[in-house]
Amino acid sequence: MSDEARVVGVACTACGHPMPTPRPVCAACAGPVAEARFGPRGVVWSSTVVRIPVGDRTPPYALAYVDLDEGPRILAHVAGEPVAAAVGSTVRLVAPVDGDVVVEVVA
Repeated sequence: MSDEARVVGVACTACGHPMPTPRPVCAACAGPVAEARFGPRGVVWSSTVVRIPVGDRTPPYALAYVDLDEGPRILAHVAGEPVAAAVGSTVRLVAPVDGDVVVEVVA
């Protein structure tokens, strides 16, 4: 198995619907699910820079919704400078930080 970062979730064995978090049945068809690993690459669907404090987070920091290759859409922190990632940018998962999913822009 590759040592690249992955999101562990489930995929429906009946319809193939991917889900980024464990569930007992498929959210789309109520079919059976099996553990699945998604990533490590994806494409930015939307991105923003948060400039207000939220919980214990110190602004500014960038977030992006990412469509993982053959997987679900996830919300992730964007590594590096707090700049919104361009829609359509290719990203890859990196090691989680404090339990948060993190991506870095690669193209």
